[in-house]
Amino acid sequence: MKKITFLLPILFVSILGFSQSKSTAIVSFNADMTAKFTLDNATSKVTLVLTGTLDKWTSLGIGTSSSTISGDVYLFTTAVTDNTTYTNNPNGEWNTISNTVISGKRTVTLERTLTNSDLNDLQMAFDTTNSIDVVWSRSGSAIATAPNPNRGSTTAVFTTNLSVDDISFYDAVTIYPNPTSSEVFIKTKTSISKVTIYSQTGALVKTINDIADSNEINVNVNGLQKGLYIFELQNDSEKTWKKVIVN
Repeated sequence: MKKITFLLPILFVSILGFSQSKSTAIVSFNADMTAKFTLDNATSKVTLVLTGTLDKWTSLGIGTSSSTISGDVYLFTTAVTDNTTYTNNPNGEWNTISNTVISGKRTVTLERTLTNSDLNDLQMAFDTTNSIDVVWSRSGSAIATAPNPNRGSTTAVFTTNLSVDDISFYDAVTIYPNPTSSEVFIKTKTSISKVTIYSQTGALVKTINDIADSNEINVNVNGLQKGLYIFELQNDSEKTWKKVIVN
């Protein structure tokens, strides 16, 4: 019984705290240029979606707050005279996934690994990268006179993306009434095959197995002492937990 008491809180932390990806908001540098970063823990990749117009140079310094401090660099240039284009990725770390033009607006999707073995390169470990400094510039040519309103720096902040797999079962379950003194009704969009009830300290109270994979069941709590209980709900592939108060 002690093992249940110690393991149950750990399970709650791991289930509720797990996330596969996190992204910045779309960062608008000016009317012509935006960027969005996404870190994917499952694939160990960072994706950058960069937008801009066709007739301007687009330069992005990633992981730096100043053009004089080293960081990843991505440069997209356009020769205004003949409308030819090319990209420059000096360190060869970013791979171009797509490069599309719609209504005079270019969208480039780039990808690189979060980390590598070269400590001189920018490292973007998933667990510790919560923000990223960026410097940017937009110009009609490689030479721009100061002061230039089309250049600057900013810090983009990452927020967690809760995937469908992370939250679907938990959010699909509704338990009511809560608090209750007699019975609770459990409704879910997916079928439930087993319900296990634990006390607040983690002691096993009751197990209900004869559910026949129903998505709507009721559980009698008559006879249980007043207090907080943890309902462990299980379907064919997942488990989730809900708190129920008996009064």
